[in-house]
Amino acid sequence: MIRLVLADDEPMIRVGVRTILTSDPGIEVVAEAADGREAVEAVRRHRPAIVLLDIRMPRFDGLAAAQELAVIAPEVKVVMLTTFDEDEYVARALAVGASGFLLKAADPKELILGVRSVADGAAFLSPRIAQKVITRLGDGLARGDTARTRIARLTARERDVLVLVGRGLSNQEIARTLKLAEGTVKAHVSAILLRLDLNNRVQAAILAYEAGLVTG
Repeated sequence: MIRLVLADDEPMIRVGVRTILTSDPGIEVVAEAADGREAVEAVRRHRPAIVLLDIRMPRFDGLAAAQELAVIAPEVKVVMLTTFDEDEYVARALAVGASGFLLKAADPKELILGVRSVADGAAFLSPRIAQKVITRLGDGLARGDTARTRIARLTARERDVLVLVGRGLSNQEIARTLKLAEGTVKAHVSAILLRLDLNNRVQAAILAYEAGLVTG
């Protein structure tokens, strides 16, 4: 069961999102919040697997909440839910450690898929903004030879894991592919992010792309 806290300042939006999510028997909305401060407190109380945060909320917005949660509850994965797909919001959300970015206008199936993917250890971006993220964050990451120089810091096994992260595989899928324990894969992913000074899997995937480890 994926336990989730839902935060949005609009009650009707919360009702709609909760209805979509709970149509999946494997997802449970354990608490709701009307702003970022309430969301942080709900996470403290319930310790969910995922918190779904609207970016624009009064008093304390989703970006501020995500930044605080990265410190007090780093094990809780953050997914941003918003009406806006501007580059600035996407980049700032990922910079504070968000594992997913979903648009409210997306198909309901995409919302469930995004939550399940993040819960399974993968990053998930709404297809409408995936290319924007690659373009925006790619500007801030090493390209070509410089990217390959950074990748050279990795061990052979970490490089194998990075390639599969770049292909969008979850920790469980990587474990099956490389015949490793899932805990070992998590340790490799953490080591990759630390060694390459990256904030999240999305940035790791972009670096793999820039270094030529992943194509398409």
